[in-house]
Amino acid sequence: MADLETLIETGNRQDIFDFLSENPSLALKDTSHGISPILLACYYKKPQIAALIANFAKQINLFEAAALGKFEETAFLTERNPASVNNFSKDGFTALGLATYFGHEEITKLLIARGADVNIPANNGYNVFPIHSAVAAGNRAITKMLINAGANVNVMQQAGFTPLHAAAQLGDVELIILLLENEAEVDVKMEGGKSPSDLAMEKGFLEIAEILKV
Repeated sequence: MADLETLIETGNRQDIFDFLSENPSLALKDTSHGISPILLACYYKKPQIAALIANFAKQINLFEAAALGKFEETAFLTERNPASVNNFSKDGFTALGLATYFGHEEITKLLIARGADVNIPANNGYNVFPIHSAVAAGNRAITKMLINAGANVNVMQQAGFTPLHAAAQLGDVELIILLLENEAEVDVKMEGGKSPSDLAMEKGFLEIAEILKV
C-alpha cells in the first residue's frame, strides 16, 4: 500500500480515507519533510485533503489551524496560550506567516488583534515576512491589513527580494500603488543587482517597468 505522503501528492481522497481508517495514528506522524501530513497537504494546495486528514487527528495545533483556515480553533488556541502567536512552526513560520500565505483574511485579522508581530520573518533561512507572502499571493486585503498594523514594506527576504520586487514581477498595479503609497523604495536591488523595474521588464510589464525606473 502506498504511504500517506504519496497519497497526499496524488490527491485521491478515498484512498487517503481508507488508509487513515486503517492507520489513524499516521495522521499525527510527521512526514519526511519534517512537518505534519496536514501542513504537507496545505503546501500542496489541497485544502480538502488537509481537512480530511485533520478529521483523523485527535487535535490540531495553532499552525495547522492557521494554515487550514480554522477560525474557531485558532481563536481557542491563541486564547489558551496568548504567547503562541509569535512562536514558530517546525518549518520556521509563525501562525501569521501561514495565515497570510494561505490567504485567510479573518485569521490574519484575529492574530494581529491578539498580538502577532507583523515584522517577524520565518526563521528557516529564507527570511520570508508575512508581507512577502501576502504580496506574492496577490492578496491586497491582507497586504493592506499588515501595512495598517505596522508592517515594514521594505523588508528583504533571501537574496534581497522585497515586496515591491514581488508585486513588480506579478505586474499587479494595485499592489504596486499600495506599496508605493506606503514608502516602498523603488531603487532597492536584489543580490545580482536587479531592481523592481528590472523584474517587471523581464516579465514584459513595460509600462510598470517604466513607472518604477529610478
